[in-house]
Amino acid sequence: MKTIRTFDVADMEDVAVGGAVLGTGGGGDPYIGKLMAQEAIRKHGPVRLADVGDLADDALVVPVCMMGAPTVMAEKLPQGDELMRAFGALEQRMGRKVDAVICIEAGGVNSTTPFVVAAASGLPLLDGDGMGRAFPELQMVTFTMFGVASTPMVLCDDKGNALVLDTISNQWTERLARAATVEMGGSALLAAYPMTGAIAKKSMVRGTLSLCARIGSTLRETRAAHGDPVAALCALLGAQTLFHGRIADIERKTVGGFARGRAVLNGLDQNRDQVLHLDFQNEFLIAERDGEVLVTTPDLITAVDAETGAPVTADGLRYGQRLVILAWPCDPIWRSKAGIDLVGPRYFGYDRDYLPLA
Repeated sequence: MKTIRTFDVADMEDVAVGGAVLGTGGGGDPYIGKLMAQEAIRKHGPVRLADVGDLADDALVVPVCMMGAPTVMAEKLPQGDELMRAFGALEQRMGRKVDAVICIEAGGVNSTTPFVVAAASGLPLLDGDGMGRAFPELQMVTFTMFGVASTPMVLCDDKGNALVLDTISNQWTERLARAATVEMGGSALLAAYPMTGAIAKKSMVRGTLSLCARIGSTLRETRAAHGDPVAALCALLGAQTLFHGRIADIERKTVGGFARGRAVLNGLDQNRDQVLHLDFQNEFLIAERDGEVLVTTPDLITAVDAETGAPVTADGLRYGQRLVILAWPCDPIWRSKAGIDLVGPRYFGYDRDYLPLA
């Protein structure tokens, strides 16, 4: 396969930052994911990024990721070999070698975990993912809409346990894998959704990892030039500035393997005397200003530091932080009826329809 570009140790800084921006508050701690990927690249060499269009239709491709509450991973670090154990076990179960690795979602840790497997295996990493952002549940991927089964799936934890799942639906995979993840201490690393190259071409959101790298480099270069990183980010992503404010209150708890909660921001500057409520389940789902809903899932909502433009995850929200809340439209595939049924606000228990961001 033709190599689009290679990623070395230093490149993972940009990818981790960009993944956290696209991760809409979720996807795990970008710092942890970056360190895991950098260590693998130091040990095994650079990762080759490839275009799914160059993949043979009969190739076997597999996504890898972390599952669980991001709040848990900050205290329960992976041992380092869980991903390769899960990947190897799934490869053995499939009875053939995997030809390429896929990123399942853009997110702090999950945008970088595939680099660990790609480096260690020497396989190419495809430029894309299954979301174009991050979502909290396993079935919430574009692969589901194209009939790809999530199983066989292998989950591994830091203690050496491994679990193989075969389920009747992707929703059942989420339920059973989530329960297992809770028992594994709140987080696990897994390989799932094995698919052919032909299906990957149809179902992937393309260009995600290249975009992650561009986001990270744009923020880095803009800061070095003493420019406005938030404005540069908006220009790159076509994002709107929803709100500029300071966190006044945070409600956060880990429930059923998810980090759920709400942040309250008091407005500053042009948003003075206004209040924004930001609801999240691992990822930011709804932004509401003074009782008016501004944006809902599946469109992207992200929080960045008002000065540096650095992304702030839902787990990283702290009282007193001065943030800018940004939003931009999701990949068009999510705006289909099947996409809204899978990840729209009603799925998450909100009594409101999807409000498309213009």
